[in-house]
Amino acid sequence: MELAGWGPVGSPQKIPEGQWQKSNPHHGPPGKNFLHLVEYRPLFLPLPLACPAPLVLNPTTTPETSRAPIGPRAPRPLIGCAAGTWAGTAAGRGDCLHVRATGGRMAVLRSLAAVGAVPGLWWGAARAAAGLRGRCPRRGYAADSAQSAPTFGFLLDIDGVLVRGHRVIPAALEAFRRLVNSHGQLRVPVVFVTNAGNILQQSKAQELSALLGFKVEPDQVILSHSPMKLFSQYHNKRMLVSGQGPLVENARVLGFENVVTVDELRMAFPVLDMVDLQRRPKTTPLLRNDFPAIEGVLLLGEPIRWETSLQLIMDVLLSNGNPGTGLATAPYPHLPVLASNMDLLWMAEARMPRFGHGTFLLCLETIYRKMTGKELRYEGLMGKPSVLTYQYAEDLIRQQAERRGWVAPIRKLYAIGDNPMSDVYGANLFHKYLQMVKHDGAEKQGAGGLWRQRPSATQSCASILVCTGVYNPKGPEPTQPVQGAEEAPFHGHRDFSFSPGLMEASHIVNDVNEAVQLVFHKEGWIL
Repeated sequence: MELAGWGPVGSPQKIPEGQWQKSNPHHGPPGKNFLHLVEYRPLFLPLPLACPAPLVLNPTTTPETSRAPIGPRAPRPLIGCAAGTWAGTAAGRGDCLHVRATGGRMAVLRSLAAVGAVPGLWWGAARAAAGLRGRCPRRGYAADSAQSAPTFGFLLDIDGVLVRGHRVIPAALEAFRRLVNSHGQLRVPVVFVTNAGNILQQSKAQELSALLGFKVEPDQVILSHSPMKLFSQYHNKRMLVSGQGPLVENARVLGFENVVTVDELRMAFPVLDMVDLQRRPKTTPLLRNDFPAIEGVLLLGEPIRWETSLQLIMDVLLSNGNPGTGLATAPYPHLPVLASNMDLLWMAEARMPRFGHGTFLLCLETIYRKMTGKELRYEGLMGKPSVLTYQYAEDLIRQQAERRGWVAPIRKLYAIGDNPMSDVYGANLFHKYLQMVKHDGAEKQGAGGLWRQRPSATQSCASILVCTGVYNPKGPEPTQPVQGAEEAPFHGHRDFSFSPGLMEASHIVNDVNEAVQLVFHKEGWIL
C-alpha cells in the first residue's frame, strides 16, 4: 500500500485524522496500539523532492492495508527513500510525516578515498515448511512464465538475516517460498552479500543451498574479500595473510600467487611470538637470513590467536617486511595493507553481538598509532559498507539478468540486512554514489577510479533493516546517544565518517519475509 504524498524538503505533511482508525488490538503485538490505513487517496499535489519516491508504510500480509505503530518508536518504520529520510514527528504521535535531506555526498567521497587502487554437491530435499519442491535446473534463477521480467534485484545479507550461527531463521524459509517458483527457480536476481570471509565461496554456496532448499551458485555469493580479485597489481607480490579457515585457498582464488600465513611466519621466527608461555621457544634459535622479504599484508578475516597476529603483523610493518631484523626508524608509508570485513560486531546464536574483524582492525590501528604516532593506511578496504563491494554485487546482478535473457534492465536494488552500520550505511552510501553519477554525468568507476565496470542501468539502492540480528528495535537508536553519553557510539570503521543520515534505513521490518513482501508490493509483483 502506498500513501501518495509529496512536499518540499523539510516540510511537514499532515495526514488527516479521517484517514486513520484504531485497528483491532489483535492486529499488533501486545501492549502496542496500531493505526490502520483504511482508505487510499492522494493527499497533495506533486512537488519536487530530493528523491522522487512515494512514502511506503510497512505492509501487513494483506495487500489492502498498511499499518504503523504509534508511540516514541513509531517514526522509524515510516522511513522513505534513501536520498531523504522520512520520519514521524518528534513527539512521536504518528500524526505527521516529515521529510528531511541527508548529507551523504561527502561520505561517498570519503568512502571512495578509503580504497587506494583497483586496476557455479548441493541439493538437499526441499523444505516442506517452505513449500520448495521440484528439481532445480543448472541455474537457480528464472522468471515465472506469467510474470514479467524483473526490473529489480535483491542484495541479501546472511548472518542475522537468513541464519543465526548454523540455524536458519524461519522467516528466511518463508521469504524464499515467495522468491522461488514452483520449479525451484528464483523469480528475481539475488546476490548474497556477506562480510564473512573465513570460508570458500563454493562452500558458502553449498551451505546456503542446504539451508534454503534450492541451489545457490558460487557466483551468487559475495564474501567480504571477493573484490580483492580486482587488485591485480598486488597478486604477484609476497603477501602475509591473516585470518582463519582456508586462508591460502582463498588467497589463491582471489589471484594472490605468493602468500605466507602468520603460522608460517611464526615457525620461521619463533622468538617473535612471546605472549603464550607454552609456545615460547625453550632455546634461542639461530636467526634466519634466507627468508624472502614480505611485500604486503592481506587481512581476510578475524584470526584465532589475536595476540600472535597483531604482534607479527606489526613486526612486518615496522621492519619493512623483514621481521628477523630491526630498523631504527619505522618506514612510512608502510607496506601496502589490504583488508576486508570492517564489521565491529556480528550476530550468531548468542543473545548479544560478537566481535567481528572490524574489532581486530581497530586493535591493529590503535597499536600502530600508539607505537609510531601515525595512522595505519589501507590500500583497499572491502566488504560492506564499501562502495566497491556494492559495485561488485551490482555487476553480478546484471550478469544474472543477462544469462536469463531478461531484456528489461535492473533499475532498482533492495539491500536487506541487520546491521545499521554495514548493511544500511553501505546501501545508502551506494545509493548516494548512484545519484552522484547520475547528476554529475560522471562515468561509473571502481572505488579507486581504475576499475571500470560495464554500463549499468541501476538507478537506486534501497536499504531494508530487519530485527533478527544486530539491530534491536527495543534498544537505543544507532544515531542517538546512549544514556549518560554526549554522542552516539559509532560502530563504523575509522575511514568511514559518521553520517547519521546514512544509518537511517529506507524501511524497517521484522524479518526478511516481511522485507520481501514489502518489495513485491512496491514493485506490483504477486506474492
